[in-house]
Amino acid sequence: MRLRTLTLLLFLPLAGCGYHTVGSATHIPGNVSTLAVPIFATRAQAFHTEMAFTQATIRELNTRTKYRILNTDSADADATLHGTILSQAVAPLTYDATSGESSSYLVTITAKVLLTAHDGHVLYRNDAVIFHEQYQSTQDLNGFIQEDPAAVRRVARDFAQALVSDMLESF
Repeated sequence: MRLRTLTLLLFLPLAGCGYHTVGSATHIPGNVSTLAVPIFATRAQAFHTEMAFTQATIRELNTRTKYRILNTDSADADATLHGTILSQAVAPLTYDATSGESSSYLVTITAKVLLTAHDGHVLYRNDAVIFHEQYQSTQDLNGFIQEDPAAVRRVARDFAQALVSDMLESF
């Protein structure tokens, strides 16, 4: 009985708690130093959403990683991140009780991403990344500011932060 208890106490610390150090669960191998991020493709009928998502992803990779980022599809890259905007929808969220018109909207963007090594091996894949952002509309046409491009930029920023975190930390 004592031997079993002693053995258990010796091996219990080896069981671990599931936590890991930063960077230890990355999907990207250690030999990758250059990432290509060409402009995302789009299947959505929206203006420049793919550009906002590509730029936000490049900015996030430049900010949070040591990789050299190329903004084109290059044979010199160790890995390539391809993204596709699958859909973009804008739906009324709230209504003004007096006028009956929409007072806020919800923009929903769905994308997919694929990170492949130079040899074609898939390093990371997510086929359905969905992000939402709410924005207000205005009834005052004199002070009207088109808010939906700003909402798309906020969605792109959130998307890029989540994508890079998932690629680097596997959460």
